[in-house]
Amino acid sequence: MTDIGMALRDKVAICGVGLRVGSFPDRTPASLATEAFRLALDDAGMTPKDVDGIFSLSYGADYDRFLESIGVDVRYAFQGWSHGRFISPMLQQAALVVASGMANTVALVHGRRKKGYGQAGDQEMWRQGLGPHGESPAYGAMGPAFGAAIAASRYFDMYGGKDGDLAPIAMAFRKHAQLNPQAMRRDPMTRDDYMNSRWIMEPLRLFDCCQNNKGGACIIITSAERAKDCKKPPVYISGMQGVHAGRQYHNLTLPGLGVAQQEDYQYKPKPENLYAYKMAGVTQKDVDLVMTYDAFTPLVLFMLERFGFCGPGEALEFVKDGRIEIGGELPINTSGGLHSEGHVTGYNLFIEAVRQLRNECGERQVKDAKIAQYACFLGESIIMRSE
Repeated sequence: MTDIGMALRDKVAICGVGLRVGSFPDRTPASLATEAFRLALDDAGMTPKDVDGIFSLSYGADYDRFLESIGVDVRYAFQGWSHGRFISPMLQQAALVVASGMANTVALVHGRRKKGYGQAGDQEMWRQGLGPHGESPAYGAMGPAFGAAIAASRYFDMYGGKDGDLAPIAMAFRKHAQLNPQAMRRDPMTRDDYMNSRWIMEPLRLFDCCQNNKGGACIIITSAERAKDCKKPPVYISGMQGVHAGRQYHNLTLPGLGVAQQEDYQYKPKPENLYAYKMAGVTQKDVDLVMTYDAFTPLVLFMLERFGFCGPGEALEFVKDGRIEIGGELPINTSGGLHSEGHVTGYNLFIEAVRQLRNECGERQVKDAKIAQYACFLGESIIMRSE
């Protein structure tokens, strides 16, 4: 971690958030993004003219049409690829833009459409090599679940695992969603419910998979000084690290599992791969809650081991006995996550972290939450803290 990285600690803050999650059969991604933007502005006590930077994602509300619709000109615009692995880098880039002075206030906006994954006409399936989630379309493996299923199978082979071992994750997230009025899936889930859900691709059952829905989200980032004058308490960005990529970082898996091009070895994170903690001046033990991209339940196991919350092969035991539930040792995805709250490409996970740090979550509030971490299996992370 360089001196520059350390100097960025707590220099920018999230000052406003807005979220819409649901089916919305008659809504467009642009209308949902606009509504979320208005909600975030109200949350921050700002007007549209206060925003001079805009970030958006593909497969949603494009930045230019969005700006035209709200009647705002900005001096910094960026549009990224609509995949969960790039949500954290989007926030990181926005934070760097504000810290450098290229913009004073950046709004990250997204309107998500319900996407037909795994279709032969999906252009992403046919890029060079595998699909974006580890699919193998040439062999008929078209769905994103394929990449997660082969990774989970390999993990089970290496460390031991059986049908039902992923149930505590699905059950915990559904329990959290029952406390979240905005969640799409709030019906109770027992272990029997989980075990009776149909196979998608072994070892993944239906209840190991996230929702596929429409939604809108907005997160507003500004300087720490300006955030103090906003309507709600600021949530500071204390530390961050990027997506790790290369031969050992096959998507939807942990390094060392030997999936596709990976080598086969027992993965243990090194200090240089955990630099967000040093930047934030904290350790894993200081983290009060974790939000992670839970498109499939095995990704939670991979995150826990990737960031050293437990050792290699220990994640299946770690998630048992309420340990990742609200009131447990390490609450994870307290809103219900993509699994049960809904899929807004991961932005809703950050919004939940902000609301937890503001003590706004009612029945699902993590007691005395001061530090929240967004952390994922590919190594990307943002550590946030309240005042």
